Amino acid sequence: MVHQPISVKRKIITFSNNKLKERDDEIVTEYPLTIYLNKEEFATMVCTPTHLEEMVIGFLASEGVIRFTKEIVDFSIDVSKGFAYVQLETDSAFDHLQYTKRFIGSCCGKSRQFYFHNDVKTAKTSLSTKTVSANQCIQLMKALQENSFVFKETGGVHNASLCTNEHVVVTRTDIGRHNALDKLYGYSLLQKISIRDKILAFSGRLSSEVLTKAAKIGVGIVLSKAAPTDLAIKLAEDLNITTVGFIRGESFNIYSHANRITL
Repeated sequence: MVHQPISVKRKIITFSNNKLKERDDEIVTEYPLTIYLNKEEFATMVCTPTHLEEMVIGFLASEGVIRFTKEIVDFSIDVSKGFAYVQLETDSAFDHLQYTKRFIGSCCGKSRQFYFHNDVKTAKTSLSTKTVSANQCIQLMKALQENSFVFKETGGVHNASLCTNEHVVVTRTDIGRHNALDKLYGYSLLQKISIRDKILAFSGRLSSEVLTKAAKIGVGIVLSKAAPTDLAIKLAEDLNITTVGFIRGESFNIYSHANRITL
């Protein structure tokens, strides 16, 4: 099987101490993957070429195309050419406008958020009653960063992990923050693991799109070393998701549903 490299070495020029110097640097790979769904071109994802099956399945689930992996009757990836072929048990055509057109919908009846059509169908209000201690939040973020090997080499990827209170279950890496989350979603579907009792730890900024992805995956607690946006906080409030940001050192900020964070 052909494998694409995650990173490549290139000669670069660095400037430091008022001097220019040539050295080798590790540069992250950018890889386009086009998904064919029922023999029709559906989407092209620019990604890091790892865990591609998980990413495609997670993406299709987050877009509301599938709910379970059993709906896929045939799946193959031509890594050398950058194509993924997915055949579903239903051979119906897909309305691409449902996946690209903006829709002003209601979120938990509050009618103020902007969604894609498919987001209205797939973003779930969390029913999780899970709690996590403040110290566990800090330790999980440290574990995420310690396991971010590709980021340490290249500085060019996002990392996302599904966690229990005590440890990281699985970590996925990608140049696209949405792709990293889709890989986690795909992993959970393929492995048939419960999500409601898991915590999502994320390396990047918590945008509204990231928060929507988290809601689709089904977690109730999202941790990040970065900041959320205003719309992400509004979505988190509506979708009953606890958002914790700026986890750095021994401190952090809680932006929504603080009842899930204990001392």
